[in-house]
Amino acid sequence: MATSEKWFAIVNPVAGSGKGLTDWPLISKLLRDHGIVPEYVFTERQYHAVELAVEAVSKGFRQIIVVGGDGTIHEVVNGLFIQKEVPPRDVLLSVIAVGTGNDWIRMFGIPRKYSEAIRAIVQGHSFLQDVGVITYQEASVKQSRYMANVAGVGFDAYVNRKYNHLKQEGKRGKWLYLWSTLKAILRYNSTGVKVYVDGEMVVNDLVYSATIGIGKYNGGGMLQTPEAIADDGLFDLTVIRRMNPLQVLYHFKVLFNGRIYRLPSTSLNRGRKIRIESSPEIAVEVDGEALGYSPFEFEVIDRAIRVVVAERFLNENTDSRRAVS
Repeated sequence: MATSEKWFAIVNPVAGSGKGLTDWPLISKLLRDHGIVPEYVFTERQYHAVELAVEAVSKGFRQIIVVGGDGTIHEVVNGLFIQKEVPPRDVLLSVIAVGTGNDWIRMFGIPRKYSEAIRAIVQGHSFLQDVGVITYQEASVKQSRYMANVAGVGFDAYVNRKYNHLKQEGKRGKWLYLWSTLKAILRYNSTGVKVYVDGEMVVNDLVYSATIGIGKYNGGGMLQTPEAIADDGLFDLTVIRRMNPLQVLYHFKVLFNGRIYRLPSTSLNRGRKIRIESSPEIAVEVDGEALGYSPFEFEVIDRAIRVVVAERFLNENTDSRRAVS
């Protein structure tokens, strides 16, 4: 078999509170049982998956398996754009989720059960999804990053930083994100924000949060961009204007049930380019990773990466413009 036909697996051993390491022997066996024997490497530090993706493509691999969570997917996608060997869409990306949030796989119907996720890889149904590129400020320097799923500004980023701080302290468990969210609800204040979509100002108000989505899910199952379509060439932008803690707690369930636009303080806009300015500056998180501060600019790259999806996702998205199998 030629190198280009082989699989390369990037395994995050600390994903899912260590499931990446403890479950790899089982995952590896299940892959072998299905005729997939990948070359694999464990990540050793933050952003190592970016380097490994670049190296894998330079060695001729065109099929990559991510064994990790949303953060690992984020790094690998950024690696695909950093490498210059081939267009990013020429590499087939698949995911076996071992993370905590696993929001990216929810969008595409990838099962969390390892054997079923591997069955999806073997079936080989693929889809060309959009990718966003965001520019932001970090230490007074303009930086850029690629996003595969959802970005959160304001409240979402505040929660993310609280959550990551707890993880850095060595705390583990599914309760961490909920605990971080509840603490943030009591402490976070709305900020004066201007939002431009395709050059037109759509918001000039006190804003609680803004969510920019290629995908639908973020924050471990929240549906803050529930109508997003991953290949329509547009971001879904959900803006929640000023709310107090009691209002947030009372309406908390709408963050998960897809009815967020029933809130009178919430608006939906769609566009290819988004600019967000604020006073004072506010933070952003992308695909669950804390980045820098405002101002932010987001731009869509159409159908930029090819990903393995579940067959049921294709059945639910029968528009031939979307599905490529």
